[in-house]
Amino acid sequence: MKPSIPKGTRDFGPDQVDRRQYIFSVIRDAFVRYGYRPIETPAMESLSTLTGKYGEEGDQLLFKILNNGDFLSKADEQALADRDSNRILPSISKRGLRYDLTVPFARFVVMNQNDLSFPFKRYQIQPVWRADRPQKGRYQEFFQCDADVIGSDSLMYEAELIRLYDQVFHELGIPVEIRVNNRKLLAGLAMACGIGDHFLEMTMSIDKADKIGWEGVRKDMIDRQIPEEGVDRVIQYLADPDLEKLRPILADHPEGSLGLQEMDQVSEYLKDISLHNAWVLDLTLARGLNYYTGCIFEVKAAGVEMGSIGGGGRYADLTGVFGLQGMSGVGISFGADRIYDVMETLDLFPASAVTSLQVLICAFDAEDHRFGFGVLNQLRDAGISADLYPEPVKMQKQMKYANALGVPFVLVIGEAERSSGLLACKDMRQGNQESIDIQGVIDRLTGS
Repeated sequence: MKPSIPKGTRDFGPDQVDRRQYIFSVIRDAFVRYGYRPIETPAMESLSTLTGKYGEEGDQLLFKILNNGDFLSKADEQALADRDSNRILPSISKRGLRYDLTVPFARFVVMNQNDLSFPFKRYQIQPVWRADRPQKGRYQEFFQCDADVIGSDSLMYEAELIRLYDQVFHELGIPVEIRVNNRKLLAGLAMACGIGDHFLEMTMSIDKADKIGWEGVRKDMIDRQIPEEGVDRVIQYLADPDLEKLRPILADHPEGSLGLQEMDQVSEYLKDISLHNAWVLDLTLARGLNYYTGCIFEVKAAGVEMGSIGGGGRYADLTGVFGLQGMSGVGISFGADRIYDVMETLDLFPASAVTSLQVLICAFDAEDHRFGFGVLNQLRDAGISADLYPEPVKMQKQMKYANALGVPFVLVIGEAERSSGLLACKDMRQGNQESIDIQGVIDRLTGS
């Protein structure tokens, strides 16, 4: 059998894993600094938890898990005979892989509400799965790094999350643009254009503008049965957006007016804060997920062709579907896999991101090898990444292995080294060699 992996997934070698862990550590450190606490949720969720939260297209991208055992024994026979996938699904599958980390978080909050103090700030770094068509920057299995605050309406948190985005991407060395909008502005615009009843369909279409252009958006909206006159008015306002021109229009509609107030308040919080990257109001930003109700965010990297590397927003009552009403939250997500691709493309990883072996011990014979094992453990006890070649084979073979690993120092142990306690320490980069005792080796490698 020829080995393979499912489409849209990837293997990662040691250097890649080190670099990914570097990204995770920068993000995790920032989360902790901002007061967020870690949680984890299962890879699987009940389909009833996941469906209906991401919009029609999102539901289509859920990975469904067949029921255990003979899953066809309880299948809807008529649906099976009719080959109707949608009708048969509830009888053969009750679980799915999580699509994002936000909906599972809302479920977690409801189930653990008596053990949490609100507002509750959580972070979560785990993989998610989407049955999307694989392409550059788009995978079927990928990591998200989320930070959410739930249990407060304060717009301070919107400003805090913008600042968190700015800080993390500055520390990673990625220049970005942080795009911000408010779904209430879009809802007010939909009302002003006479298509308020088609708001969700409108946002799903607008969300594709950067991929299909405004002509494509127009066609998509009409295909969704949105009245053509309203479609043309919305596109007229959004194709060349100017908030100041829209203010009088939005102010006539309560939802749009509230959106204006919220955006102005976020701006006030950030007015005197020094940011490394620009944050901009982008009225075309829609974020086509059903649960967003207020401010929404998206981050794009400068200097590289890539989709968004972060996104999020305010959700007024996501916990309501699980029985806990009026629990407003806001959160953001970092797309770790796309961030990795951006950093690799722009050569932004520092050399220190890859943790390599510091020293390899090589021995001439069996007695030298046993002595070397004692040296090895002294080095490890001192916090040094060290290894011993497993057998006292020809020195040329051991040195070749050291070169292949890129080990900076090699300790060569023979009878003279055992007798004197002075180890032959070879600098593999400079090519020079000196005799040094074990404490001297420890001091050199630990910088003491």
